[in-house]
Amino acid sequence: MRRRDLGAILAALMVTWPAAAVAQDYPTRPVTMVVPFAAGGAFDVIGRLVAARMSITLGQPVIIENTSGGGGIVGTKRVANAPPDGYAFLLGSIGTHAYNQTIYRKRRYDAVADFAPVALFADQPMVLLTRKDFPAANLQEFIAYVKSNSEKVRFGSAGVGSTTHLACAVLNSTIGVATTHVPYRGGGPAAADVVAGHIDYACINLGGAAPLMKGGLVKAIAVLSHTRAPLLPTLPTADEQGLGLDISTWNAFFLPKGTPDAIVKRLNQASSDAIDDPAIRARFHDLGVTAVAPARRTPEYLAQFVVDEIKRWAGPITAAGLQVE
Repeated sequence: MRRRDLGAILAALMVTWPAAAVAQDYPTRPVTMVVPFAAGGAFDVIGRLVAARMSITLGQPVIIENTSGGGGIVGTKRVANAPPDGYAFLLGSIGTHAYNQTIYRKRRYDAVADFAPVALFADQPMVLLTRKDFPAANLQEFIAYVKSNSEKVRFGSAGVGSTTHLACAVLNSTIGVATTHVPYRGGGPAAADVVAGHIDYACINLGGAAPLMKGGLVKAIAVLSHTRAPLLPTLPTADEQGLGLDISTWNAFFLPKGTPDAIVKRLNQASSDAIDDPAIRARFHDLGVTAVAPARRTPEYLAQFVVDEIKRWAGPITAAGLQVE
């Protein structure tokens, strides 16, 4: 073997050995799950449930760090800029890794290029709710009424660009109406005004919608997804009522770009172990969350899924005029 070839091989080994050793020992200290939203919210609750179980697989504590601000941008950038050593990972969402890529004309980060996908792990459908006395009992009656009264009908959301806003914006676009949008400082206040009858409807995630429905405080029109929700199995989907919609929130884990594959796989296994735990699944059910099937949990699936979701939402966001600087 020529001396030059031997030197190249040795140089390559010097680069790969340290990374391999680090990955093999990972983790040797606590790991931080960055939740880019405020403590106490739906995503924070989900994150804490999964983190506790992931700690068992990893053999180290998984510590929650709430780094909120900018619609998830602050916490997301914190992970994008973190060392690629596996000790900080992101609880991402449809907002951080789909909506934000189009809403902001100047991107704060690249949801595809700046991250190593780990695992998609949770889905949660949106539900169309109306005030209790709204003159419609099903989706077709809702559509007919809104089309005839669009100038006076109002819908609420958790704020411009939020999941609750985009869900109703897509619904409106699909049925061909333009109703008045009333943004609130969170999904809770929007839902409260549906209950009070101050606004006509809202598109709320299943976990937030279920207590209102079970308490008889609102009228449930449809689950805005292709399949019925296990938490509310008697509520028909939009598909079943003649309107093809699939509007759900989702959550996934991401590491910084350049994280060794062995660490990605280790974290992927920990997340999969967590959502396969019967206690976690039972709690997910209570929250209206569905654990994704094993075939959809791979890093490879998540990588393509993010690309597809960015494309899927780019059109509706642009059409609704939601882009900001």
